[in-house]
Amino acid sequence: MNESNGILIALGIACGALLSAYQAKRFNHDPEIIYYLFLPLTIWGLIGARLWHIFTPPLSSVQLGLTTGHYLSHPLDAFALWLGGFGIPGAILGGTLALYLFSRKYGQSFWSLADILAPGLVLAQIIGRLTNYFNQELYGLPTNLTWAISIDSAYRLSGYESIEFYHPLFAYEMILNSINFILLFWLGRKFSSKLNAGDLFLFYLTFYSLTRFGLEFLRLDSSLINGININQVFFILLFILTGGFLLWRHRFAQNL
Repeated sequence: MNESNGILIALGIACGALLSAYQAKRFNHDPEIIYYLFLPLTIWGLIGARLWHIFTPPLSSVQLGLTTGHYLSHPLDAFALWLGGFGIPGAILGGTLALYLFSRKYGQSFWSLADILAPGLVLAQIIGRLTNYFNQELYGLPTNLTWAISIDSAYRLSGYESIEFYHPLFAYEMILNSINFILLFWLGRKFSSKLNAGDLFLFYLTFYSLTRFGLEFLRLDSSLINGININQVFFILLFILTGGFLLWRHRFAQNL
């Protein structure tokens, strides 16, 4: 992880925390709780993201020999964060677990805290995705579109050494995350009287999981297990779970 990447990640976390504190005050919560929460949320999110990478390494890491077997036989490399990378599915799982444990420990509502955090999480993701530009990673299939991004030969996957231009998947995700961000604010203000606690968080996960599922069709650097894109499987299952729960809450539960 180079210096610029570290700065961008730290900036994303800081901006997410500030926005969440603002959201807490808006929803009549003590904003101080966000500052206590963001450290464990960040730590467990990073742990989960790193573990996901270790057990589901993408093709670029596999080509460098950074396989699951490598990490198991060289356990100290798991702590070498400049080797390999991180996986968003693990960050979601680790961060959600941290939020649940925090809410239980301090007697807070898990769903209310999740709603407060949702816009800040999206903002942190938008800023954090800029690191992919500097790392020349998270690019998609080759393309000749006018907005294609040039990838240096040193960062191209095996078999694509002679191809220069690719889909900028990180930019696509940033744009779609920005739409998610805007919708979260609009829903929170327009339908505040009709929303259940947790609806904003569930909407964030539903929108983001659909985004990632779709973008995986364009991705070259996939995480494969027995030829199956494990990230795509994770996100379609998450979409079904969160989207189904939202639908049940607003279409069926009210009739019980």
